[in-house]
Amino acid sequence: MSTTALIDPQEMERLTRRVKDALTELRPFLEADGGDITLDNISDKGVVQVRLHGACSNCSMSAMTMKAGVEEAIKRVAPEVVKVEALV
Repeated sequence: MSTTALIDPQEMERLTRRVKDALTELRPFLEADGGDITLDNISDKGVVQVRLHGACSNCSMSAMTMKAGVEEAIKRVAPEVVKVEALV
């Protein structure tokens, strides 16, 4: 998907559901370490923004968690996502 392509509203609903489902699957692992994650936004260009909470928000491993865990899980169920960002 091109970074200039826009996701239509119907597809955005399906995309949001898939991303939320991926986060739900990850949540137990984050909670086990005293953290959590929430979906903040999905842009119409396919950029997903999430927030790490609790121990995950300031963990030294949070960058690896984002790349190897969160981004990978989201892109597995939603390949049209071009980027996953953690908001602080």
